[in-house]
Amino acid sequence: MYIRTRICSAVLALALVPGSIAAKEAGGAVRMERDLLGEKAVPATAYYGVQTARAMENFQISGRTLQDYPELIIAFAQTKVAAARANTDVGEMDTQVRDAIVKAGEAIMAGKYLDQFPVDPYQGGAGTSTNMNVNEVMANVALELTGHKLGEYSVIEPHDHLNMSQSTNDSYPTALKVAMFTNNDLLVAEAERLIASLRKKGDEFIYILKMGRTELQDAVPMTVGQEFHAFAASVQTEIDFLRAAEKPLFIINMGATAIGSGLNAPEGYGQKTAQHLAQQTGKPIVLADDLFAATWDQHAFVAESSALKSLAVKLAKIGRDLILLSSGPRAGLGEINLPPMQPGSSIMPGKVNPVIAELTNLVAYRVVGNDTSVTMAAADGQLQLNAYEPLQAIAILDSQRLLTNTMRTLRERCIDGITVNRDTLQQNIQRTVGIVTALNPVIGYERATELAAEAYRSNKGILEIVREQKILTEEQITEIMDPDKLTGMDRQ
Repeated sequence: MYIRTRICSAVLALALVPGSIAAKEAGGAVRMERDLLGEKAVPATAYYGVQTARAMENFQISGRTLQDYPELIIAFAQTKVAAARANTDVGEMDTQVRDAIVKAGEAIMAGKYLDQFPVDPYQGGAGTSTNMNVNEVMANVALELTGHKLGEYSVIEPHDHLNMSQSTNDSYPTALKVAMFTNNDLLVAEAERLIASLRKKGDEFIYILKMGRTELQDAVPMTVGQEFHAFAASVQTEIDFLRAAEKPLFIINMGATAIGSGLNAPEGYGQKTAQHLAQQTGKPIVLADDLFAATWDQHAFVAESSALKSLAVKLAKIGRDLILLSSGPRAGLGEINLPPMQPGSSIMPGKVNPVIAELTNLVAYRVVGNDTSVTMAAADGQLQLNAYEPLQAIAILDSQRLLTNTMRTLRERCIDGITVNRDTLQQNIQRTVGIVTALNPVIGYERATELAAEAYRSNKGILEIVREQKILTEEQITEIMDPDKLTGMDRQ
């Protein structure tokens, strides 16, 4: 095991070291590009440039790249297109350059060139590497689409044109917000489908009587349908929270440039960019009133992450309830059956585990952890900028994706296939002591307490004792045990 571990570690290290054999395998022609630190070779066919190449060397952390977050790349393209249009509106950018940038952006929005974003999302520099990866790729795509060579930056340049009137400190958080509220739409749509599935089950089970429980003890009767309708109503409140939490995402700081002063941004540019982004996305995007505050303030990310955590907690509660209600199936509660998805044990024949409900909980725990990361990152920015937005980007985008996929899986592979064990529920109703609460109005609390104590001593059900002692007639028992009256459905 020790030798195997060393070999695997050595192979991984070799693959990540710039200039290693693994890194050189790509081979081929190169072009030379220059930045502040000097010249550097870039693959001749690459649409990215020198700053992306440096970031690839500096940040080899997660094994993932920006390509794994296509929603962020597309959001950045939307932001750059809006900026180019705004720069033309205020007389700073030539229309031919703008049109080339727009075409490049549209190609990326259509899902092309995603493999040209090889930078690890874990990065220092407040997102500069991501911004420059986008600037370089869009510049070179624009060059190629207009009949020029890759790297012919005298025509369209990553800084002078793609980053015109911008800084990473305004374009990066703006792109993050666009990606997040776009993901939010997908998340909410999946939550609505889950709610519909829960309500369908609620309608299907609405007249099936069961015992409700508080603190895992028998409480008072309800129906299985009421339980599932409560799940649905509870998830609905999370949609309301998500929609409220996304509103700060519509406030952007384009035109703030480095710290909020707007240095190098022409008058009216920020407002124009917001207007173009609003038109492109169909969202009510506006420019922040105070660009200094908007450049360091992380409220939008904290609010969105909090809403995601709240949804995760709610799904975990539902997941745990489903596990408990289906436990056994013969030595547990066994009230419902979850659809069997896979064998549950390598040693115990016939065992089937509640894997989808367990998955739901697992994802929820991860989302709660992501929210902690967002909280810490938001609090630790210094002075006029927060350098930890890349972590917030990863955490929130991951949480959105995890929750969206998990709700779909929970709906399709669990909720839709749930069935009820009617015999178990009926036996519970007959034997439970909790049903004594329904007798309070008829025989009084003190007498009901005596019956409950006797039931526990004799291991009999309340109804059995009531019949033995002829406390009530069968007509009275039937009246009291009316599901509508027991569960409050007659008042709904």
